[in-house]
Amino acid sequence: MNNMLGRLLDPRTLPIVVTVVLFAVLFGFGSVMYTGFFSLQVLLGLLVDNAFLLIVAIGMTFVIVSGGIDLSVGSVVALTTILCAICAERLHWPVWVIAPLVLAFGALYGAAMGALIHFFRLQPFIVTLAGMFLARGACFLITTQSITINESTFHAMAGFSVPIGGGSLTSGALIALLTLAVAIFVAHFTRFGRNVYALGGNERSALLMGLPVARTRIGVYALSGFCSALGGFVFTLYVLSGYGLQAQGMELDAIAATVIGGTLLTGGVGYVIGSVFGVGILGTIQTLITFDGTLSSWWTRIVIGALLCAFCLLQRIIERHAARRKSDGTGLGANVTKSADKTTPPHGTSKIDLAKMSPTTLKQS
Repeated sequence: MNNMLGRLLDPRTLPIVVTVVLFAVLFGFGSVMYTGFFSLQVLLGLLVDNAFLLIVAIGMTFVIVSGGIDLSVGSVVALTTILCAICAERLHWPVWVIAPLVLAFGALYGAAMGALIHFFRLQPFIVTLAGMFLARGACFLITTQSITINESTFHAMAGFSVPIGGGSLTSGALIALLTLAVAIFVAHFTRFGRNVYALGGNERSALLMGLPVARTRIGVYALSGFCSALGGFVFTLYVLSGYGLQAQGMELDAIAATVIGGTLLTGGVGYVIGSVFGVGILGTIQTLITFDGTLSSWWTRIVIGALLCAFCLLQRIIERHAARRKSDGTGLGANVTKSADKTTPPHGTSKIDLAKMSPTTLKQS
């Protein structure tokens, strides 16, 4: 019992525990206040209506865990809808040609930003902000009008659904669930996922361990771009149109969902499943306001802003508490520090000498 409680209160898991509890409280509150809220149909509706945001938030989770940020995701979603609409309506390309092209474009776009960030040592905030402006501007260079998609395959995919209980899962929701399963596997069961956590935890340590930092960082932003394009494709199925003003502010929603989902903005700590609950909390708040019927939709932003501030404060409190416990010799790093003190440095070199040595010197020793 004490072991279970210790795991729940661990600084790495406490934020996601709070997120899950908050989601349950919000859903329970809605069930008490409104008839019919506690139903499978409402749960499935949350997934269907927020499938594109979930996909984008999954990519954002990898970026923030690596210690970065991506502000271009909303603009890439909008540009993807424009490209899908242009290719379907004006070029008359089939959907199985359009989908791989827009996904490849998203991945390459993200990889280019990742390369700029790594090789030129630029701040992720500035590079992805530039990427946001470039993608949004490209939308209006292509067209300033909304393009409705009448292509039959798009309509067939948009209308496809799998009935479950009293509700159904659309093709977009199914794509989101598949993306979630793949993302969990990549994050926790592959070398790339472990490298992402190591990079976000301490880049210098990752370099000293010989991890492929450049490849990992570029891969993270390529993955975010891919998820943004995939989210844009799902959003296109949701609205069946392309327009440059779509998905405005989605990058902020994705960041909010990721942070509320328990991912630390400092990097190194976070779970993909936490972002699912983060998106669920955002969707539940919007659903509660819809059920109420008397509140403005802007209350959604107000509540999300308050929650985001609260979770940022929680993260800071957890970090300070963990640092205090570690310095007192009672935290998770205490045993590691004590065992490291007993380790004899190679060739009789002192610890101070090791700290001053370059990676090349360490390899030679």
